[in-house]
Amino acid sequence: MRFKVVSEITKSVTSAPPRGGWRASLTLAILAPLIAEVLSGATKFSVLFALVPEILVWGCGALVIRELVRRWRGGWTSMLLLGLGLSIAEEFVIQQTSLAPLPFPGALANYGRAWGVNWIYFLFMLGYESVWVVLVPVQVTELLFRSRRHIPWLRNRGLIIAAILFLLGSRIAWYAWIKRARPMIFHLPPYDPGALTIGSGVFAIALLAILAYLVRRVGTGNPNPAHRVPPAWFVVVLSFALGFPFGALMSFVFAPKEPRIAFELVMAGGIAWAVLVYLLLGRLTHSASWSDMHCWALTFGATLFCMATGFSGSSTWKPIDLYGKAALNLLAVIAFFLLLSHLRRSQLASEPAAEAPYAG
Repeated sequence: MRFKVVSEITKSVTSAPPRGGWRASLTLAILAPLIAEVLSGATKFSVLFALVPEILVWGCGALVIRELVRRWRGGWTSMLLLGLGLSIAEEFVIQQTSLAPLPFPGALANYGRAWGVNWIYFLFMLGYESVWVVLVPVQVTELLFRSRRHIPWLRNRGLIIAAILFLLGSRIAWYAWIKRARPMIFHLPPYDPGALTIGSGVFAIALLAILAYLVRRVGTGNPNPAHRVPPAWFVVVLSFALGFPFGALMSFVFAPKEPRIAFELVMAGGIAWAVLVYLLLGRLTHSASWSDMHCWALTFGATLFCMATGFSGSSTWKPIDLYGKAALNLLAVIAFFLLLSHLRRSQLASEPAAEAPYAG
């Protein structure tokens, strides 16, 4: 069975889409790190040069995931699972930030750490990197290129090039963080998580890839007309609000003092909330009333969340970083509303004129 699945995955990759998707591919490669890293403030304005390797890792990683799912004719569940795999690659293999003791000022390095893993930090990154690196940028890009959203954008050669660039970017990111940032900026000794720990991460990535292919039809059936959806403005508020309980995980990592709550309870709560959000959004998006306006609202609310929460701790930032983030966030909001205007014009243009006179 396993060899049959691998064979089918390989066969799906060899299918050649039509040409002309390089604009959409480049847009996604830029949007993935722009939304997750720059707009959130994780990559500050004064070090925007870091965007180059982030485009190679996050951008090409999100692009490869999107291409595989579209070639499988899969749904968002498959994309989410592959996004989780990309996050594990970052946290266990590339920069290993969920394995080495947390070096960040104010972080509780021992709370939530067991068996060589920073579990609370890892759980948060699993959610953040799979959603804001993969799902949100892919959805925004497909709204920008609506006529090509259901088909692959790259031919086989382009997909191979994207994968090679991802590996190259991963090597650069590994060296920049493991060999330069940790010892030179944080003055920490080298940390070796061990081959078994890294190998378990690679094994988990492989399992998620196979599972993503097996469940590729989940959520791709006919929409349910019985499911009602709220107006788009409410989806913006809902999307914004849903992130806060999960984002609260980081408050335990950077708590002012050791929390008294057992970290196992924090982990259970975070996982339960993630499952609840998945089921809720799965029900909403499977409604026959779900539209491009709702997709826009979902991504806009999620982007507002990552921009707003990114200001936490900004009191210690340089002025250029604070004002630069504020300016970029404002530009992002303007760009989202320009996209909304475009979607509204497209929707009006596609609707037939009411009571059009007979011209025969």
